[in-house]
Amino acid sequence: MAPNDPPSSLENSTPPPVDEQDPGRGTSTALNAVLGGVVGIVLSFVPLSPVLGGAVAGYLEGGDTNDGLRVGALAGLVVLLPLSVIGFFLLFLLGFGANSAVLGLLGLVALLFVTIYTVGLSALGGVIGVYAESEF
Repeated sequence: MAPNDPPSSLENSTPPPVDEQDPGRGTSTALNAVLGGVVGIVLSFVPLSPVLGGAVAGYLEGGDTNDGLRVGALAGLVVLLPLSVIGFFLLFLLGFGANSAVLGLLGLVALLFVTIYTVGLSALGGVIGVYAESEF
């Protein structure tokens, strides 16, 4: 055996099998969610923009309905973060500080509504995106 020859155990070895479920995809769920969230933020002036952001994330993710729901909801959380920070900052500038417990409660109810709206519609968009990717 020459010094540059491979060991005999590697001569007839085959490479490991390629993942058959997701060939050619190099993106992760987190990256797809961030890209969908950015689309949702950029298009925030359009009504129902979370659906569009979730659809982009779902289209990029592919897979089944559960994958679309998951990546769409994550894209909705990406959209929700800057919207809630900007919303609370604007409320603070308008004078709605911590002066009243009722205003604080109202702010929490508004945050709950915006969360359901954004994350729910993004999840719906994720399902639509997965469907579009599988059909077209």
